[in-house]
Amino acid sequence: MTTERVNPPELSPPTGFSHAVVATGSRVVFLAGQTALDQDGKVTGDTLTEQFATALGNLLTALRAAGGTPADLARVTVYATDVAAYRTEAGRLGHVWRELAGRDYPAMAVVQVVRLWDERALVELDGFAVLP
Repeated sequence: MTTERVNPPELSPPTGFSHAVVATGSRVVFLAGQTALDQDGKVTGDTLTEQFATALGNLLTALRAAGGTPADLARVTVYATDVAAYRTEAGRLGHVWRELAGRDYPAMAVVQVVRLWDERALVELDGFAVLP
């Protein structure tokens, strides 16, 4: 797969995401929403950063099981129950992202939701990847 991150100079410089990703490959992997669930189906972590790390790890586990890598991610949507808290934690969340997924940022959006499926969940990530 090849990806080209497109960040036009006419737009605000992106921080932790790409404005557009052009992906060429032969397989598209759609990744279901992942929260901070452990193998027993229990939400782990009390803070947004802890839950984000587990949710991202779960998303990447599903991606790897499908044959992909973090660089193959073309799009990720983050659903947060508190966008103000997400913005406050953005530096820590960015560090977690870089540690787990690297610096090949997909196109992203953060959306505030009233609640997630599990009442304890603070964040959920879904997305898709394009594989060779």
